[in-house]
Amino acid sequence: MHIDSLEISNFRNYESAEVHFHNKTNILYGDNAQGKTNILEALFVCGTTKSHKGCKDRELIRIGKEEAHIKLYLEKREISHRIDMHLKKGRGKGIAIDGIPIKKSAELLGLLNIIFFSPEDLRIVKNGPSERRKFINMELCQLDPMYLYDLCEYNKVLEQRNKLLKQIYFEPSLKETLDIWDMKLIEYGIKVIKRREEFVKELSEIVIKVNEKLTGGKEKVVLFYEPDVSADEFEKKLRSFRERDLKLSSTGVGPHRDDVCFLNQEIDLRKYGSQGQQRTLALSLKLAEIELVKKKINDTPVLLLDDVLSELDRNRQNYLLESLEDVQTIITCTGIEEFVDSRLTLDRIFHVVEGTISQK
Repeated sequence: MHIDSLEISNFRNYESAEVHFHNKTNILYGDNAQGKTNILEALFVCGTTKSHKGCKDRELIRIGKEEAHIKLYLEKREISHRIDMHLKKGRGKGIAIDGIPIKKSAELLGLLNIIFFSPEDLRIVKNGPSERRKFINMELCQLDPMYLYDLCEYNKVLEQRNKLLKQIYFEPSLKETLDIWDMKLIEYGIKVIKRREEFVKELSEIVIKVNEKLTGGKEKVVLFYEPDVSADEFEKKLRSFRERDLKLSSTGVGPHRDDVCFLNQEIDLRKYGSQGQQRTLALSLKLAEIELVKKKINDTPVLLLDDVLSELDRNRQNYLLESLEDVQTIITCTGIEEFVDSRLTLDRIFHVVEGTISQK
């Protein structure tokens, strides 16, 4: 799998741009705030329908404009595809695959598997549980359409249940309808919990090996899924929390409160890991993602590296670069001198200056 080209208009700081990528290693270099990351963001939006920064569509549109367009050409299993995306202020985005409009954004997921790695990914380790749930959801939604469906349905039911809990405060008679929403929440919640459990277990097996290599065998990091409640206990715990939920007008139990634990010899790296340990773990997670995606789809994902090399020491840089041999990689950096001593072949180099891109 690889991206052939990208065309954008009125996206972020770009009036218009067209980039033709090599199917191996591509470098986008230039000073800060010139638009390098914006190119990666456009690619990520085409693969996942969302910005990696969590921005709203209107924030992606060039200042002073009402709409933006993205067109991406890719090749998957020797078949060419085109993704067209139309972003409009105040309206939902329009998406077409191979010229055919799709009704739901979810239909796009899985066509282009993208893994994004930036220094901000330290948040997966350091920040709260929501960052780790986001990490799990982003990958699982690309790999498993049924998980995406179950997660969306769970979130819809959760939202409706919370609204009902608020209404019951003013209309106690509505309490009789709570059982209906509880049944649906349990139905989809159990499926989400079981799939997350499988995913974390599979990912942990790969992370252990990667992290050991990155640390020269000095550390052995293990991932544990920390469900707020097990699939077997969800129904029982939800019912026991009902009175509490009614008082607080929110649902206090379920997979929307899940977490993932990272342990190194019984030390919780989320709380007590050093900056170096957390950075290495974040790198291990991303490299493990690559291997897991390869295994699941029998193909290689596209890897986007946003100014990551400057954050890693020479050993970790070398290990990362050695892992990219069969993966299309698009890297942003401030200068290509970072690659002088590396064994990485720079197949295509682009210079980015104030929203213009030139191939070198």
